Amino acid sequence: MQHSSFLEHYARIISTSSISAFDEKIDETNRPIIELLAGWLADFGFSINIQPVPGTNNKFNMLASIGSGEGGLLLCGHSDTVPFDEGRWQSDPFKLTEKDDKLYGLGTCDMKGFFAFILEALKTIPLNKLNKPLYILASADEETSMAGARFFAEQQLIKPSMAIIGEPTELVPIYKHKGHIAQSLNIEGKAGHSSDPSKGVNAIEIMYQAIGQLMDLQSKLKAKYHDDAFSVPHVTMNLGHIHGGDGENRICGQCLLNFDLRAVPELSDEEALAMIEAALAPVRERFPNRLSLDLMYPTAPSFACKDEQNIIALAEKLTGKKAKSANYATEAPFINLLGCDTLVLGPGSIDQAHQPDEFMSLGYVEPTVRVLQQFIQGVCIQH
Repeated sequence: MQHSSFLEHYARIISTSSISAFDEKIDETNRPIIELLAGWLADFGFSINIQPVPGTNNKFNMLASIGSGEGGLLLCGHSDTVPFDEGRWQSDPFKLTEKDDKLYGLGTCDMKGFFAFILEALKTIPLNKLNKPLYILASADEETSMAGARFFAEQQLIKPSMAIIGEPTELVPIYKHKGHIAQSLNIEGKAGHSSDPSKGVNAIEIMYQAIGQLMDLQSKLKAKYHDDAFSVPHVTMNLGHIHGGDGENRICGQCLLNFDLRAVPELSDEEALAMIEAALAPVRERFPNRLSLDLMYPTAPSFACKDEQNIIALAEKLTGKKAKSANYATEAPFINLLGCDTLVLGPGSIDQAHQPDEFMSLGYVEPTVRVLQQFIQGVCIQH
């Protein structure tokens, strides 16, 4: 009966669409999934606080709380998903499909499905015996701006001792990860006929010089900032997209480059942005008012667990797995701002994230529920 209820929860979560996208045509409110989760958690006796997230398209955070006192445990995840690739799914993305001991559906792994694991874990927890508070956060817009987690960090509504973010880590504790900065460099030249280059300003030629400066910076960053905890132990910069001009017989009047930088925790976002500006300064001086550099979306800072409450050792003991780092970004740096020990730890594999036919293996059910129950027992009851 409990297993079927787990699947029922999972199915309702997956069928409740909550796509986040920068494209307003497909971006959706997350209100329905927030209200669904709020109703279930209220049935367990949690107090519910739903708040609109400023600057978003009708998006909401939900904080569920039970128990009283200082410290406690926060279990959190994001309520949104990425868009899905039309025609590349072999099943309905919004219908939970069980096949070969796997659960298929959009958000099964990344990461709405995590809330079904939390609900399952709560069933046998004596919530009337909590000595410390238990919190559950469902955040908005993680897949785009991370606006929900940013706003929650600003509010400082709670001060838990420990926090678990249930992103898919194969139940391996993630105690640090890189940040992500995405920028768009635009060069404004002056178009003209290619037969007389002196009558125009070629934006591609300026971009060539700018790219040279960025490549030099890439080498400097790689040499200066190094962290062996990462499988890619240095800062990376990727020149990901470039477009310029409209014909071989015209002087290029505009050129655009989108690039990203993934920093280790030693390098702050502010320092990285300042170094990029400094690298491009000589080109700006040679070509006044022709370069503009903008963030494509807010930066996602790097993350390192404070470990003031020994959460890493506890997680390693409960999972039987050594804590590791990750090269991707999560909401962890914002949850960290609450002042708590934060880990990224959840069922499923990151390899399934953002993929057609996304799935969660049923083999994760029992171990994930057990780890969540042990965390709640250890942090909120036994202390």
